[in-house]
Amino acid sequence: MVYFAIKKLRITILGSGTSQGVPVIACQCPVCMSTDPLDKRLRSSIMVETKTTCVVVDTGPDFREQMLREDVRKVDAILITHTHKDHIAGLDDVRSFNYLLKRPMKVYASKHDQEEIEREFAYAFADKKYPGVPEIQLIDLTLKPFSVGDIHIQPIQVMHRYLKVFAFRFGRFAYLTDLNHIPPESMQLLKGVELLVIDALRKEHHLSHFNLAEAIEAARQIGARKTWFTHISHLMGKHADVQAELPEGMALAFDRMQIETED
Repeated sequence: MVYFAIKKLRITILGSGTSQGVPVIACQCPVCMSTDPLDKRLRSSIMVETKTTCVVVDTGPDFREQMLREDVRKVDAILITHTHKDHIAGLDDVRSFNYLLKRPMKVYASKHDQEEIEREFAYAFADKKYPGVPEIQLIDLTLKPFSVGDIHIQPIQVMHRYLKVFAFRFGRFAYLTDLNHIPPESMQLLKGVELLVIDALRKEHHLSHFNLAEAIEAARQIGARKTWFTHISHLMGKHADVQAELPEGMALAFDRMQIETED
């Protein structure tokens, strides 16, 4: 008989905001002017950790600030959901980990997204590289499950209007950002998820993101015991006000929030 050790996972919400973050530059709305720290949102990203392994999902423009704020000393790999700028703009800052860990950073991305990364950060892939550029090892990301260290990962395809985006399942936890449709085959891969973080941009309809009502319905279909909403715009409203309106078992995510579970 083979026994498998149950690993504890800790998920940190590095950022819970949309592409502009909250507050938005020069905006004077009540949310952007709020003094509640829960209304301050960096660009969306999470970190998944065990005692030995650390994986980050997406490196947006706030990646440097997020790593410094959480005092992160080691990242084993980065998973890319898609290559919109608010999800990859901070990739240059893996240089610090290159120096500390003496190796390229493993970056898992689809073939299409690898091409986008190579164009966006052409200097990192040039034949003659300038000293100090980031060292990035691009690795094919498909729907096939894989592991980084002792973290098991199931990629899941969702749709961001016309764009194919990766969501990720880590045991009983799943992270779905930037989407407005979950195909039936992907819904099957989400069966048994107990803890869910899912995109909910605002209350009004949007062409490529779930709004709050759509995200609530998707969470109910998935059947998670606990759901948090992320990729939140200032148009959603103040954290405290929206939180009071949500169904039982559902909440707005916030920066630096932590979730603990088992794989």
